[in-house]
Amino acid sequence: MTQPKTIEELDKNFASPKAADGLLWYDIRSLPIEGMGWTNDERLMPFDRLPARAKGKVRDNLWALSEHAAGIHVRFVSNAPEIGAKWKLRNANLSMPHMPATGMSGLDLYVRDRGRWHWIGLGRASAVENSATLVKIHPPADGGVAGQGGREYLLYLPLYNGVESVHLGFPTGTTFRPAPAWPSKPNAKPIVFWGTSITQGGCASRAGMAYPSIIGRRLECPTINLGFSGNGPMELDFGQFVAELDPAVYVLDNLPNMAADAVTKMTEPLVRMLQAAHPQTPIVLVENIVYQNTLSDTPVPASRNINNELHAVYGRLLAAGVKNVHLASSEYLLGTDGEGTVDGAHPTDLGFYRMADFLVPVLRPLL
Repeated sequence: MTQPKTIEELDKNFASPKAADGLLWYDIRSLPIEGMGWTNDERLMPFDRLPARAKGKVRDNLWALSEHAAGIHVRFVSNAPEIGAKWKLRNANLSMPHMPATGMSGLDLYVRDRGRWHWIGLGRASAVENSATLVKIHPPADGGVAGQGGREYLLYLPLYNGVESVHLGFPTGTTFRPAPAWPSKPNAKPIVFWGTSITQGGCASRAGMAYPSIIGRRLECPTINLGFSGNGPMELDFGQFVAELDPAVYVLDNLPNMAADAVTKMTEPLVRMLQAAHPQTPIVLVENIVYQNTLSDTPVPASRNINNELHAVYGRLLAAGVKNVHLASSEYLLGTDGEGTVDGAHPTDLGFYRMADFLVPVLRPLL
């Protein structure tokens, strides 16, 4: 499919709503786009996860994956009883043999209900250009906050596909505005997750079920997903871009794409690079997952060896007096019943839920 030559072609009148199908349609770029590490002016396309200057400096496969919209989201408030969506994908490959189109190419909508995020609507992708009614809901009869000013919504973009454009539709006469700051605190720094296909969200059934997104909802704070499927090792060339960000916490979940000798060679230089840029920012090193196609008392040797190397590096860092570095065990990350993955490695929604259960208590005190 033909893509726009410049970002300016997509920017034409994006803030002006257009009427169609009985709704007023707004480009989501009229809202603050969250889950992005770099500004709109730095990106080649609106929903790229890396700045344009990274092209040619990072590996081609990694750059291609940076065009996927994993973790990118918008929050808004509306009193509309109906919300529609139209979105145009950048890739006609909608699904994979082990991951459905709903997670790979669909939209995922949550609403704040009684102080917590509640899933409420899904945009199913069946082609490059898609439309869907995300939700039909009525304001409360008791005239509560939602009835007066609207409900707060959170919309996630696809995990394994890029989007060229996304529009939301609201009935005429209803309200639509940006959401307030995250409840954690105004201008809160994000948690930056850097890793592999697991971090990117393979193989969640919905975009909001990737574990960084679950954690963001649980901790009520912004997140940035720098997961790159099959391309998430600790590379210093890419680490230089990660070091440009100023997060509340770095979560490094790179080991599933690394061999034991690479863990030994690359972990300490990367930690020191990030700490040189942000001395006070905590870094969480996540062990390699325990692969599920084995019994609990016979872990896959590769996983055990990689984690042993990570422990050795972590011990050396502590012995050298390096602070603000933490180690997250993977022993219970996916559970112990073998039910947490599609294929032994890539989590299902259950697996991602368990990962969030385990990591939230690690991250909460660091925030």
